[in-house]
Amino acid sequence: MTVRFGAQSTTDDVLEGVDLAGKHVLITGVSAGLGVETARALLAHGACVTGAVRDLDKAHRATEAARASAASGADLDLIALDLASLSSVRTCADALVSAGHPFDIVIANAGVMACPKGTTADGFETQFGTNHLGHFLFVNRIAGLIKAGGRLVNLSSAGHRFADVDLEDPNFERTPYEEFIAYGRSKTANILFAVEFDRRHKARGVRAAAVHPGGIQTELGRHMTPETVAAMIRRIGADQGALAPQFQWKSIPQGAATTLWAAITAPAADVGGRYCEDCHVAEVVDGGQLRGGVRPYALDAERAKALWALSETLVGERF
Repeated sequence: MTVRFGAQSTTDDVLEGVDLAGKHVLITGVSAGLGVETARALLAHGACVTGAVRDLDKAHRATEAARASAASGADLDLIALDLASLSSVRTCADALVSAGHPFDIVIANAGVMACPKGTTADGFETQFGTNHLGHFLFVNRIAGLIKAGGRLVNLSSAGHRFADVDLEDPNFERTPYEEFIAYGRSKTANILFAVEFDRRHKARGVRAAAVHPGGIQTELGRHMTPETVAAMIRRIGADQGALAPQFQWKSIPQGAATTLWAAITAPAADVGGRYCEDCHVAEVVDGGQLRGGVRPYALDAERAKALWALSETLVGERF
């Protein structure tokens, strides 16, 4: 019988019976929340994990339990990476390339959400610069380390429905800044990056997917007030209608499940170049609701190519 997973599935559910001994996985952002849980589940099933993190001390503390529960032969190494600094991104990527250890899976997990207007070290709007450009440069610089048959998983969000990317004004230089519009742009960019990366690398068997983990209460929401969260939940309910299931928070193991499903459990051909949610490939939905499905603009191949070209210009490198 085919095992089917859904919104309530956990990381242990999707990896049940899976032996990851000999697999090497790179994850950005393993100092809290989904990143820590993703690393824990992988370690428990025998994988070796490299965690790229901004705060090494915090990550060491956050992953103590994951290390303690790791299967025999599994281990976790940490390396410094600040996605809001292209200099840090290059230093981290160069160190990994120099070491030359290949990866079976790369998970672009780290990010920021709905933060006040600001800029990265290189002058990019904080959310676009951190969530997209930092990962764009990092992943492309280490792309040669991803084994044939490997996968890239970008953590996006249902928040991509707030906004398409703005290729003419990515840094809000002419557009009034709104926290959730900026977040939406960056999360759409995460999907488009996966679409174009998949197109460029699938000939050698490397596939890329984007995932929405679901609504989870983690440090990612540190900039959101309780009133903002309550208003968001009310809006989701209004969008879905009175007969729709009521919004429910996911646990962290449930939230990280779609990442591991797309990275390991699902057939590569099914998820390559796609957006996944609740442990399945999402349907394309063109409408105003905030829950369920992926916007057509986020999977647009020409839009993905245009964002890639713009991103190369902004980071000053071609791939």
